[in-house]
Amino acid sequence: MYFPSWLSQLYRGLSRPIRRTTQPIWGSLSRSLVLSSQRRNPEFSSFVVRTNTCGELRSSHLGQEVTLCGWIQYRRQNTFLVLRDFHGLVQVIIPQDESAASVRKILCEAPMESVVQVSGTVISRPAGQENPKMPTGEIEIKVKTAELLNACKKLPFEIKDFMKKTEALRLQYRYLDLRSFQMQYNLRLRSQMVMKMREYLCNLHGFVDIETPTLFKRTPGGAKEFLVPSREPGKFYSLPQSPQQFKQLLMVGGLDRYFQVARCYRDEGSRPDRQPEFTQIDIEMSFVDQTGIQSLIEGLLQYSWPNDKNPVVVPFPSMTFAEALATYGTDKPDTRFGMKKYFKRKDIESIRKFSADHFDQEILPVFLNTNRNWNSPVANFIMELKRQELIRLMETQEEDVVLLTAGEHNKACSLLGKLRLECADLLETRGVVLRDPTLFSFLWVVDFPLFLPKEENPRELESAHHPFTAPHPSDIHLLYTEPKKVRSQHYDLVLNGNEIGGGSIRIHNAELQQYILATLLKEDVKLLSHMLQALDYGAPPHGGIALGLDRLICVVTGSPSIRDVIAFPKSFRGHDLMSNTPDSIPPEELKPYHIQVSWPTDSKAAKAH
Repeated sequence: MYFPSWLSQLYRGLSRPIRRTTQPIWGSLSRSLVLSSQRRNPEFSSFVVRTNTCGELRSSHLGQEVTLCGWIQYRRQNTFLVLRDFHGLVQVIIPQDESAASVRKILCEAPMESVVQVSGTVISRPAGQENPKMPTGEIEIKVKTAELLNACKKLPFEIKDFMKKTEALRLQYRYLDLRSFQMQYNLRLRSQMVMKMREYLCNLHGFVDIETPTLFKRTPGGAKEFLVPSREPGKFYSLPQSPQQFKQLLMVGGLDRYFQVARCYRDEGSRPDRQPEFTQIDIEMSFVDQTGIQSLIEGLLQYSWPNDKNPVVVPFPSMTFAEALATYGTDKPDTRFGMKKYFKRKDIESIRKFSADHFDQEILPVFLNTNRNWNSPVANFIMELKRQELIRLMETQEEDVVLLTAGEHNKACSLLGKLRLECADLLETRGVVLRDPTLFSFLWVVDFPLFLPKEENPRELESAHHPFTAPHPSDIHLLYTEPKKVRSQHYDLVLNGNEIGGGSIRIHNAELQQYILATLLKEDVKLLSHMLQALDYGAPPHGGIALGLDRLICVVTGSPSIRDVIAFPKSFRGHDLMSNTPDSIPPEELKPYHIQVSWPTDSKAAKAH
């Protein structure tokens, strides 16, 4: 039985001493906001009935009288049991003498996962019975008293990480799933990283932690928002997709440096590995440029990074959007691997089928044999000069395979980018390690287009990110002639092929913001009149970024889904399977909001059954 002492490692790893013993914060606040050099280990047993945690006891505690509280994880032949709490495991000896019959009865009859409190003495395990795989494996507890705090009914699944459970069952009984080692580790690492981020931002760099409203108004463009009815007929609040407008207004208000662990909401429907509510590390600064924001984030991640992971190396490499799309076929490339491996013929056929089934696009494979001659029907349609140029550009070697497709540039690049990942999947099923989960490959992607053509009407434009993003200084003149060619001052942070952050330098000129909203995007500027007005009252240059905390922790912990790093997530359909949310509301409770439910015909039939 093995339960690593992960918690003490976690706290040690995330409690590194700060290079500077004291760091005064700007201006008149320097005397009150000082970072102390004194560090203390957490007091896990303060204010509670236990004297120690199950996972902290060692040979140095021999002879001590202790009181422990926890769950019964394992019991063997009514001679000993293993007690578990958040900190670890400890072996408890069940007394066999007649004088301790009441204690024996409690510990022998309590079902697994019952909560008990035991008091006794820390003693050495008999020689030869030590367990080197357990941090507490040299000692055990000789029990004197025991109390059953709460018996456990038959469980829907065992609280063991190696036991396979469907995700639906885990979400239905989330409070049980949270007892697992992996969930405990994920949530505690998340907490510690956020605390280190707060320390870095607020104590070391003078950021102000400010809460912004959850009830707001509809924002033009972007993802769909959740609506909240008000008691005024026909009027609704919207839950914000992000605190975007508020953090810009804080810069207008002279706060200079804002930070928030922000809850955000997007009504995106049934999308795998997305959540309708999620958390951002939200940041905004005045008088900053793109380089300043990037340096801040690199330092923030380096400072808050767990010690038990491969270290973060700064500065992060950077790549333009055009380069990322042309080279990797995506704006969030996984740069941990190239694609210089061998495939079997059946793999190529599988890849061609994937392309046809998912993208309705033909893929032409080219096999380069000795002397890099082309072994492909397509060779007859490409001039020798062009073939040699392609070989030079792609730096191909003998026995390489090249996949070709034709079509509109962005679409063709995107297809090849997805095929690159599909090829990686195929190779990894054969045991070829391409994407090392212990390697963390950061990348800045910059120079995105400011606008994209709307899917429903390509003649009209929409913001590539949001309408407050400033145009690239070199391209401002194109706004009035060729707006489709304008690059933005937007930047994304990519980690192992996942977008974990995005931000931009903002428009701080009211006239420019009005032109982009009204003339280019054809948005109703009345919805943003407060923003335009604020920009006219001396708005400083400003910019910011938001890190997706759920996605970041998911990558750091190597979890298969962001639901594994959120305490109470929704299913991929946006449902809380534990509480059956969303739920219906009686008509009389809707009356104050002047709302009536109009049931679709198929829903009526479903309700009738």
